[in-house]
Amino acid sequence: MRPIVYAHRGSSAAYPEHTRAAYVQALLDGADGVECDVHLTRDRHLVLHHDAQLGRTSDGRGPVSARTLAELRRLDWVSWKGVPIPPSHGSRDRQLLTLPELLDLLRGAGRPVGLAVETKHPSPYGHQLEEEVLNVLMREGWDPETGRLGRITVSLMSFHPDAVRHLLETVPARHVCQLVETTTRRTVRESLRVNRTTAAVLHAGMRLVVPPALPVIATGLVDIVGPGIDFVRARPDLVRRWAADGRVLRAWTIDTARDVDLCRALGIQQLTSNRPADVLRWTAAAGGRDGGAGIPAGPPVPAIGPGRPRSAAMTVR
Repeated sequence: MRPIVYAHRGSSAAYPEHTRAAYVQALLDGADGVECDVHLTRDRHLVLHHDAQLGRTSDGRGPVSARTLAELRRLDWVSWKGVPIPPSHGSRDRQLLTLPELLDLLRGAGRPVGLAVETKHPSPYGHQLEEEVLNVLMREGWDPETGRLGRITVSLMSFHPDAVRHLLETVPARHVCQLVETTTRRTVRESLRVNRTTAAVLHAGMRLVVPPALPVIATGLVDIVGPGIDFVRARPDLVRRWAADGRVLRAWTIDTARDVDLCRALGIQQLTSNRPADVLRWTAAAGGRDGGAGIPAGPPVPAIGPGRPRSAAMTVR
């Protein structure tokens, strides 16, 4: 069966991550679902952003949590990528998205779609972050028991085991994902684009702040496990065992045909990629659409390259 394909921060190889353009393109690429990271702003809005600090993907500086939504709206979120945004993918001043705005965009897809929401920690707001995510989803009409919000199937994720346990107080285990990775100084340096000294300091701090995730998985608290590709390569026997135990495996970030083949050989049912159109093409020969996460099958939206007109099957709002 073809794995379910999630677009990592949207089609982020094509357009700036977490922007409206990246998510519009993900839907046009035919991704089965999209993934996003959320932070809570000073005025309690949930914005889509990966890093705790501004700067890598905008012209801002300082913590995301210290800004208001209005202040964040005034930043430039697209220039760093060096890719023009076509009119069909939203204007430059509408690229920053809140979680409700992403939900509105997904409603316009005209087909079933998955949404994987990751809460980012450590957060100065603690578990208020998870509570606000739950509040927003419920106000939008989400049913935690089924995971459905209209035609959107929502799952929640975090690397932080305490955040996962907090979510499990409200959300069934079948809709909660414990993310896990092999964190080294090298992976910190490459993912955050910092020098060796800063990476060493951050790596040490991460080991102190975030407790191990494997006990959450080993005790069966969650049904979805999200290993990073470095973890998959380093611990294939453990990944294969999780699959044999009936866990839903959602691997990230799968951007090469070789990694797709490795994941499929290990029984991984869901692939999260910056390049969803490529992953869909590489897996097309397998057929089928059931990746084990309850996302109802639906016709894929035809892939459309950057700058091409959007499909009539979705509406940019």
